[in-house]
Parts: sequence; structure tokens; C-alpha cells
Amino acid sequence: MDTLEPAASPPSPQSVLRRAGEIFAVSAKLGFTSFGGPIAHLGYFHEEYVKKRKWLSEQKYAELVALCQLLPGPASSQVGMGIGLYRGGVLGALAAWAGFTLPSVLLLVLFALLLKGTELADSGWLHGLKLTAVAIVAQAVWSMGQKLAAGRSRATITVLAAACALLWSNGLTQVLIILISALIGIWLYRDLPGAPPSRADEEPSTAINLGRKWAFAALAAFFGLLVILTLSGWLWPVPGLQLFDGFYRAGSLVFGGGHVVLPLLESEVVPRGWIGQADFLAGYGAAQAVPGPLFTFASYLGAAIGGVFGAVLATVAIFLPAFLLVIGVLPFWSRLRGLPNIHRALQGVNAAVVGILLAALYDPIWTSSVRHSGDVVLVLALFALLVYWKLPPWIAVLAGAAGGVMLGWAYGS
Repeated sequence: MDTLEPAASPPSPQSVLRRAGEIFAVSAKLGFTSFGGPIAHLGYFHEEYVKKRKWLSEQKYAELVALCQLLPGPASSQVGMGIGLYRGGVLGALAAWAGFTLPSVLLLVLFALLLKGTELADSGWLHGLKLTAVAIVAQAVWSMGQKLAAGRSRATITVLAAACALLWSNGLTQVLIILISALIGIWLYRDLPGAPPSRADEEPSTAINLGRKWAFAALAAFFGLLVILTLSGWLWPVPGLQLFDGFYRAGSLVFGGGHVVLPLLESEVVPRGWIGQADFLAGYGAAQAVPGPLFTFASYLGAAIGGVFGAVLATVAIFLPAFLLVIGVLPFWSRLRGLPNIHRALQGVNAAVVGILLAALYDPIWTSSVRHSGDVVLVLALFALLVYWKLPPWIAVLAGAAGGVMLGWAYGS
């Protein structure tokens, strides 16, 4: 199957708009209630879209999740876009993204605007948010490592990737690590078979026939923007263009979900002096307390750098690659998933992603947040709440802010 299955007859403009409105309403409800990160989001999506509304079958949902785990970008958001694409075409994909993303965008932009211009660098609660970010990233490294870096060969890739990311800390290094790890994965796991071909029987009809022309256009736009924006950012160092370029590149090159985007974004905005390290980590901590995709941390950064216009620019830039990739790859996925080298490369890439995140956990997150033994105690307590007590991240955020205030009293800061 090279194209999405068409509906029995072309939908009218009115029915397309009605369906897009329905998709937006359902995804907005999920955007307001989906706490817990991308894995939890996939559970909410399955309950709402597959079991309750039956917009797609179990098998199609599983294959969509598999595809979005393979693509760079925010996996849960891409799954939502894919469901919207199945249900309502390109307009449906836009509606699904907007509904799921808008609630957390608004909350984080509001937080950034309230924080902007205030002298809160030494506030106890702000320091607590930074320590919460340490615990949450540590939890991500812990859980991802157990799944993606199991075994000696994968663990070795993880350690080497972390070492390289620490020794040569820049965005280009991370891209090279991912590419080299993909080649290593193809070689190391050369006996790993591909996935079995998918079956398309008993699938719900989709709203639109998305053929190869749309797919090729989307892929051309994805790669074209990646090259053009990079060159333009070098040739014309205009702040708005550089901002869009940096966030588009981050959305294009991040494998492994929201936490992994942290080092790429940090290398784009902090060294340039657009935002301080304290405000960067405070926003990252706040992003854990809101529902929806973690990539909306970009909205906070954009608002902190350039107000509402900066927030719009950063949000569009970081999610645009995901949108183009879903449209560009989904029509071909049933064949691509069976290629053995895709699965082999992914073994190396996933292990390297854990290493990149491990390096970011140490520098800049740990080195810029943990100042004394009390901070270590609070980080360990928050880590235990997340890993062993399985409490949701928003509780850890509140506990971290309160703990930061108490540490401020104890240490006089």
C-alpha cells in the first residue's frame, strides 16, 4: 500500500471543515488533560481514537506509533498528526496538532511573559524548578536506558555517545553522533530481520487520498528548508531568521522525544545570550507541569526571547518538521517498515540518544543547578517520587518548587 486508503467518494468542503472541527475539539480535550509525557499521551490517544471513536484500527494505530518512534521529532504529536491525517487529510492533521498543542503553548507563554523582566534568578522556587529538571531528565535517562541501551553493545554505544557529546559539545556533534550510530547499528545488528509486511484489511476508510505527489512535496519542503534556513542563518544573521533556523533544525534532528531536544535548544539559545541558563532551566521545569507535548518548551523560549511573536515563530519552527515528515513518509510506511536496515539503524540511534541525554544531564543541567548537598538531597527525593512512587511530573514540579523555597531558607539564598 503506497497511499492512504481513499474514502468511497471525495468529501465536500463542508464535510472536510466539519470533520476538521471535530478533530480539533477532540484533540483539544486531550491537550488539556494529557499529563505524563509521550508514553502516557499514546495511551490517551489509544483510548480516545481507537477504542472510543474507532477512527482507526488497532493495527493501523500500532504501525503509526512505530513510524513516529522512528522519525525525528515529538512522537506523540506526530501520532496525533497522523490520526488527523487519516481522519481529515492535511487540514485534519493541522487541526489535531493545533488542538493538542495549544493549551500547553498558552500556559508556557504566559509563564514566560510573567517571568520576563523580573529579578528571580535567586528565588527559591525558581531554583527548585531547576532541580526538578535535574530529577526529570535523570528519570528519562533511567527509563530510556533500560529499554534502549540494554545489552553490552547498546550500552557501549550509549557511553561512547555521552563521552563524545561531553568532549565536543555543539549541535553538529549531536547530529554526527546520531548518523555514525545509525551506521554502527546497521553493522552490529546485521542479522536483525525486518518487520513483517503490514496488512490493510478491515481498516477504516480515510477522509482523503493522500498520494505520492503530496508526500514528495512535503519531503522536498522538509529537506529544502533544512538546507535553506541553515545557509540563510549564516549569510544573514537576523535574529528572527536565526531563531526560526535553530528551532527548525532542533525539530528536524531530535530522535527520542522531548527530553532529548533539551541539549540542542540549549546550544542554540544560551550561548548566544538570548536567554540565561537559570531562566532556561526554570522554563524546562515548568514545562513538566503542563499537559500536552514537551516540545512546547520551545514556546516558552520563544516568548522569553521575543515575546508573543517569538513564541509563534519558535512553536511553528519546531513542529513544522514533524508535520512535513508525517505527510511525507506515512504513505510509504507499509513498505519502509519492512526494510531490515531501518530497524538495524534504529538500534544504534536509540542507544546514542540515551548517551546524548546522559551528557546533557551532567552538563549543563547538573553543573548549572546543583550547588550544595541540600540540592543533591532534593534531587534524589524528586527522583524517587518519579521513579519509585510513580507520581506524575506535575506533583514533582510542585514539590521541587516548595523544596527550593525551604532550601533558600536553610542556606540563606
